Amino acid sequence: MTSTAQAHQSGAATAHPEHLGRVVFIAAAAAMGGFLFGYDSSVINGAVEAIRDRYDIGSAALAQVIAVALIGCAIGAATAGRIADRIGRIRCMQISAVLFTISAVGSALPFALWDLAFWRIVGGFAIGMASVIGPAYIAEVAPPAYRGRLGSFQQAAIVIGIAVSQLVNWGLLNAAGGDQRGTLLGVEAWQVMLGVMVIPAVVYGLLSFVIPESPRFLISVGKRARAREILAEVEGGQAEHLDARVGEIEHAMTSEHKSSFKDLLGGGFFFKPIVWVGIGLSVFQQFVGINVAFYYSSTLWQSVGVDPTDSFFYSFTTSIINIVGTVIAMIFVDRVGRRPLALIGSVGMVVGLALEAWAFSHHLVDGKLPAAQGWTALIAAHIFVLFFAMSWGVVVWVMLGEMFPNKIRAAALGVAASAQWIANWAITASFPSLSDWNLSATYVIYTAFAALSIPFVLKFVKETKGKALEEMG
Repeated sequence: MTSTAQAHQSGAATAHPEHLGRVVFIAAAAAMGGFLFGYDSSVINGAVEAIRDRYDIGSAALAQVIAVALIGCAIGAATAGRIADRIGRIRCMQISAVLFTISAVGSALPFALWDLAFWRIVGGFAIGMASVIGPAYIAEVAPPAYRGRLGSFQQAAIVIGIAVSQLVNWGLLNAAGGDQRGTLLGVEAWQVMLGVMVIPAVVYGLLSFVIPESPRFLISVGKRARAREILAEVEGGQAEHLDARVGEIEHAMTSEHKSSFKDLLGGGFFFKPIVWVGIGLSVFQQFVGINVAFYYSSTLWQSVGVDPTDSFFYSFTTSIINIVGTVIAMIFVDRVGRRPLALIGSVGMVVGLALEAWAFSHHLVDGKLPAAQGWTALIAAHIFVLFFAMSWGVVVWVMLGEMFPNKIRAAALGVAASAQWIANWAITASFPSLSDWNLSATYVIYTAFAALSIPFVLKFVKETKGKALEEMG
């Protein structure tokens, strides 16, 4: 091996310590999109009952207003890649930040129900863009030696965003005397909850002006000199190393296969078997009902007699448990492996969901669950979120990025992610009507999906820990 090649290989593998602080800042700024993703996904939790009351709508219509954002998410996620390839990753972030800001203002000041639904679609489009651009940008800017750890910033930012939104909602509800429709800053409390998202949206937009464009994008549009400057900024190294890195990126971009939808076709059931496994992972991740905990938890607790202020506090504690579980997963996913962590999580979710189903099967006494069932439901809900966060919440995204052969990875990941948004919409849109029908039976359904995920993982999911991406197939 020549000295030039050795220098190149060494430089690609390690970042110079003096550049690490700058790299961490860049990754954290990009992950602010993940924070907005989590915040916007969960903030509606504080407004559900107020929207129902203000517009005098039933559960089915309410569910559509809540779930309609996911349509925007799907469109944003599907188009973000092409937009970013045309105008750049940074411009895409700035568009997302502007849409987040507009959505926050529009959602806080709606003049009709359809108007509120429209602004939620706009916000959803921004979420979809952020969910794709953040991880992609971090992967392209981060030095190879730190890519995994910096990539985890996105998931950490999402769960922190969820927790902060619940804490802010709880604080605003207390400021409004415990009434979601109480007056606050001249409008109703729930409107302020939705409007507060302007602050992180503006911060995200401002940060996008102080971080560099992706070297990969710059090279794709012929700006090699600027790409070299940014590589020097984030990786350091001698001139020959930087020239070699630019050459490596150029070579990879010209030689890589751009996967298409037709590459996924094959086998006896339309898609290739490995694609169905990816779809299955995505669907199971959502069909255990995890987003009920973040979209409807305040409503859920109030429906079984919990005081509104306390219900908001329990939503916040659930979000903290979500952060704890995510940290556990980040620590153990490379040590224990993907399959064992998923199986442990499935067993824990079955226990938590089954206990919730049992607790909700009891009749209310004076509008409340009996004490034993009430505490069981509360503890079980936290158990469920903990086991989900430490397993399926992280493992599915890790596996979807690893499990597909190189030739079909991008297209297969797109199909699996679309399946996830559709499954998310199905659960989110159906919960209010299902809970009106029978809350306990609804949780029995979620328990059944958690239980079915165990044989699915055992039979169809292969371990990807420690394997090179070229080994997948």
